[in-house]
Amino acid sequence: MLTQIESARQGILTPQMEAVAAAEELTPAYILQMVAEGKIVIPWNHNRKPKVCGIGKGLRTKVNASIGTSSDIVDYAAEVRKAKVAQEAGADTLMELSVGGDLDRVRREVIAAVDLPVGNVPLYQAFCEAARKYGNPNKLDEEMLFDLIEQQCADGMAFMAVHCGINLYTIERLRKQGYRYGGLVSKGGVSMVAWMVANNRENPLYEKFDRVCSILKKYDTVLSLGNGLRAGAIHDSSDRAQIQELLINCELAELGRDMGCQMLVEGPGHVPLDEIEGNIQLQKRMSGDAPYYMLGPIATDVAPGYDHITAAIGAAQSSRFGADLICYITPAEHLALPNEEDVRMGVKAAKVAAYIGDMNKYPEKGRQRDKEISKARRDLNWDKQYELALFPEDAKAIRDSRTPEDENTCTMCGDFCASRGAGRLFAADLKGDKI
Repeated sequence: MLTQIESARQGILTPQMEAVAAAEELTPAYILQMVAEGKIVIPWNHNRKPKVCGIGKGLRTKVNASIGTSSDIVDYAAEVRKAKVAQEAGADTLMELSVGGDLDRVRREVIAAVDLPVGNVPLYQAFCEAARKYGNPNKLDEEMLFDLIEQQCADGMAFMAVHCGINLYTIERLRKQGYRYGGLVSKGGVSMVAWMVANNRENPLYEKFDRVCSILKKYDTVLSLGNGLRAGAIHDSSDRAQIQELLINCELAELGRDMGCQMLVEGPGHVPLDEIEGNIQLQKRMSGDAPYYMLGPIATDVAPGYDHITAAIGAAQSSRFGADLICYITPAEHLALPNEEDVRMGVKAAKVAAYIGDMNKYPEKGRQRDKEISKARRDLNWDKQYELALFPEDAKAIRDSRTPEDENTCTMCGDFCASRGAGRLFAADLKGDKI
């Protein structure tokens, strides 16, 4: 079976491309061209056929939610609930990132619980199983790794974060710059670096990149080039190690597209606001406009407990400057395994950020909804406000919990409602589009 990019290059408009065109109110011809050029990807899997979601140039910025067990907390039912909460809150994709318990079980239960495209990081299970089997994760056999990638694709992974861009040269850059303020923060990245150092060998995912692509192509799983050396502190942002990995990933994105594999490039985790635009421009230029998956990004290091907000600030900027997929951050980031409410808050904060970014990325079509809700507020049309709100039920619940005496006002202003008073003064002056 052909992949989406192979089909597009043969001029075949797939049902998935047609669905993306309809959802984004764009022409099928545009989607066909962008998929053919590798500027739009559609996370998919021939074995599962998830809900269609387009990611890339000209499309709405999408939001990913991540869940998964840890070595301290293994609750399969809780992970299924979190997956459902993420979908209900509006996530476009989901990553299952478990490292504790029966990893096959939790992956399969999560996939069965939602219809979102589900992704994962195969290095997690590979190193977990090597540790259980040999008592040492650095004894991982590369054949076990490739077998796991195949098995997980067969289970229905729509996209897969694979750490192909870490190689011996990137590790040398890390050493020569005197390491980092925030260290390394990617579980998969650290595990692969440790394996390379312990075995004095090149990363097999880099060395045998064509084999990685051949496996994912078989299922039409999108290859998301993992950001294993991403910065975990804003003072490490854009350092030589991070940029070296980005450069390699952009090269690999080009190679993967040439092989007929759909390709995503992953971006950094902690980035000050003044570096976000430059980072995205660099990725887009070096990768030939491959879709960019931003992890966060967290814009300051000093707000644990509120990192869903610090990330939303960075995510809005990222979306504005051309990022295509945003990975949510929850209030539990840096502190604990997220619970269901953390997941809900993380998704909603990221959805707001992505929407704000899209308003500025696509101003002609992205601001009409804001105009309409403003008119509804002016006219005290509460039902219309709920209809246009990103989260109608939340908005209505807040208002209903503090009911005003006059149903046309709210308890913020009551008798002193500015909208009501000004509306009476200027009602006769409304004209044109303002009516």
